[in-house]
Amino acid sequence: MLARINSYGLTGLTGYPITVETDISFGQMIYETVGLPGNAVKESRERVHSALINSGFNFPNGRIVVNLAPADVRKEGTVYDLPIAVGLLTAGGEVPKEAAEQWLMIGELALDGTVRGVSGVLPMVIDACERGFTKVMLPKDNAREASYIKGASIIAVGSLTEAVLFLRGLKYIAPEPFRERASVHRRYDNDFSLIKGQQAAKRAAEVAVSGSHNILLIGTPGSGKTMLARSIPSILPELTNEEALEITKIHSVAGILPHDAGIVTERPFRSPHHSASGPALVGGGAKALPGEISLAHCGVLFLDELPEFSKTVLEALRQPLEDGFVTITRAMAKAQYPSDFMLVAAMNPCPCGNYGSRINQCRCTPAQIERYRGRISGPLLDRIDLHVEMTEVAYDDLASKQEAESSEAVRERVNAARRIQMDRFKDEGILYNSQMSAAMIKKYCRLTDAAEELMKLSFRKLNLSARAYNRVIKVARTIADMAGENDIGKAAVAEALQYRSLDSKYWGRMG
Repeated sequence: MLARINSYGLTGLTGYPITVETDISFGQMIYETVGLPGNAVKESRERVHSALINSGFNFPNGRIVVNLAPADVRKEGTVYDLPIAVGLLTAGGEVPKEAAEQWLMIGELALDGTVRGVSGVLPMVIDACERGFTKVMLPKDNAREASYIKGASIIAVGSLTEAVLFLRGLKYIAPEPFRERASVHRRYDNDFSLIKGQQAAKRAAEVAVSGSHNILLIGTPGSGKTMLARSIPSILPELTNEEALEITKIHSVAGILPHDAGIVTERPFRSPHHSASGPALVGGGAKALPGEISLAHCGVLFLDELPEFSKTVLEALRQPLEDGFVTITRAMAKAQYPSDFMLVAAMNPCPCGNYGSRINQCRCTPAQIERYRGRISGPLLDRIDLHVEMTEVAYDDLASKQEAESSEAVRERVNAARRIQMDRFKDEGILYNSQMSAAMIKKYCRLTDAAEELMKLSFRKLNLSARAYNRVIKVARTIADMAGENDIGKAAVAEALQYRSLDSKYWGRMG
């Protein structure tokens, strides 16, 4: 007897339907899995066999063929255990065929018949619903994650026995109720009110977050670079529903989404060590899994000690910073992941860290300093919108009893600036000023006469590149939004240009 059970596969964030065909016929006892199964799929035979026996079912006798269609697409993972087991029981007459074949099934089986959670459920179910598969049976561990998908009828099962009883009509399982994403008010360990002094750097961080611009912090050890960077999550605006779903999909594929978490409620903050490899940062591996830049999508990627990262790794950042996505190609998999993140980088001005210090003397030779800074290439530096210098905090600032402005107050201004941008770009398919194309810059970034004159003078004197020019205009647009101005004035352009001045000081270049 032949049974067909619907299931789903996933490459990157792209899902595709899989039909699990199970056929039991008379003949020599043999179990064959065909349809380009990966190792984990081939091993499902032993898991399914033990799960059936330990759940009190009979393992079918005869010639068993399991075909995963379409047969020309490689199948990876353990998501097919449950549909294979139900398919065998259906082909053996123990489960009603019409009941089993109307459900899309996903899940891994333990040897005792327990249904375990799997990675990538959210993108699979979203894609399945778009294709018309609205009845989905999946593990209880993945139920909360899938319950945020509108229009899907989600049945969560904890064991193979429970699934079979449901399909036989002997047990009622209520569909998972649809959940709306709730706003979460969180307290952060790092708050702007704890940062002493550094008013200019805090202002730059606020500008960067308001427009989702990349920022580089350069300063001596102990000047507060890392503390400021780790305080940035406390002023990030709330996620939109679309952003929350995108982040959750990526984290689900990567297998780092807690089973009881459901949907992601706050923007990610990723801080890889400088020894991280290229695949760890960009993504890769045999299954083309997402890397740190995709896990930081819609959030922050913090690279501390920037020059200590491998030059190859840093250069791999250039394309994602420009395009907002990364394509990973491997022998058996090709995947594209969004990587629209805000880069926050920190570095010392020299190997010993004391160049420009008011307290300690720099011990580095000019050649050492040049070699150290040379690890940051011009094209990468060009893609960082704001360059901010930080020096040692003065004693008066450290000892001051005056309460500094809190992150909550800064966050309110950031939210106000981003609401302006979201309203402006509601028909453009983007959310923030940093995402503007050249055509959008021309449309939305009108400079006053005085600002135009200053920009023209700066372009000639500072030898700005076309990319640097566009990025200065984007930052100036953000500064104008923060001030509630429709046109970009001279003050906004002057401040935006100031954030590019370290190019000439530290690298002897501009733009």
